[in-house]
Amino acid sequence: MIANKTQRCLALGAGLLLVAVLSYGQKPALPEFNKLPDWSGVWQMMGGTVFDRATQTGQGGSTTHGVRIHPPYNAEWEAIYQKNLALRDQDRLPDVITNCGVPVGFPRIMNLPDVYEFVIRPEEFWILTENGPNVMRVYTDGRAVLAPEERWGTYTGDSAGHWEGDTLVFQTVALKGSRDGDSILDRTGAVLSDAAQATTRMRRINDTTIESQMVIEDAKAFTKPWTVTKQFRRLPTGTRVYDYGCAENNRNPVDAATGRTLTLGPDGKPLEDREKD
Repeated sequence: MIANKTQRCLALGAGLLLVAVLSYGQKPALPEFNKLPDWSGVWQMMGGTVFDRATQTGQGGSTTHGVRIHPPYNAEWEAIYQKNLALRDQDRLPDVITNCGVPVGFPRIMNLPDVYEFVIRPEEFWILTENGPNVMRVYTDGRAVLAPEERWGTYTGDSAGHWEGDTLVFQTVALKGSRDGDSILDRTGAVLSDAAQATTRMRRINDTTIESQMVIEDAKAFTKPWTVTKQFRRLPTGTRVYDYGCAENNRNPVDAATGRTLTLGPDGKPLEDREKD
């Protein structure tokens, strides 16, 4: 009796070990390529570059004096935003992407004025922007986002997701945020901390429109989650995307005396100097 029980236990253990060996390293089956949504073509963000138009107050764009958005900031981070707004209203808010070479990061990558391409593969999703250029990768091969002890803050963070029918759902963690003073959401000066993370749902809502809904959480800066929706319209078939040689034609020097951003005219001289004449 004891021998039979021991044999059964050994057999069960061997069976479990075999299952573990066979399943080790295996990933969930990927969706078939021809069953993935068609997001081909070239797309452009709809609306201006105010990051959250739903909460915008004031009329105009992100550089217009008096315009702001209303992230659910706590008192400390609202004060940070107020300082940036004051700099913007003096035309002195630094935006490091103006100097070229610095990635816009996430979620600002969803808020650019130039065109986009969205590349869907069974194992990965790419956001390619003409502006920058900037690239963001979302893994859809079954992996999860990095564990907390493996994360370090980067501009676009670490993203992993999956498909729910025709909707791409992905999580983004390990963002550097405004930690180094080189990352803003728009030119009003809104920022996130390095504790920010987001869940994004992207889908094509009709033949010509892709919608991206981001639920952003920030344990350091926010009092509650912040939902921001961006939409992208499809441009005519045959539209091309070109190199963005920003550093070749940097037309926005900074006046060393005032800290004001200047705009060069065709003759290479600041347009602001003409206003004084």
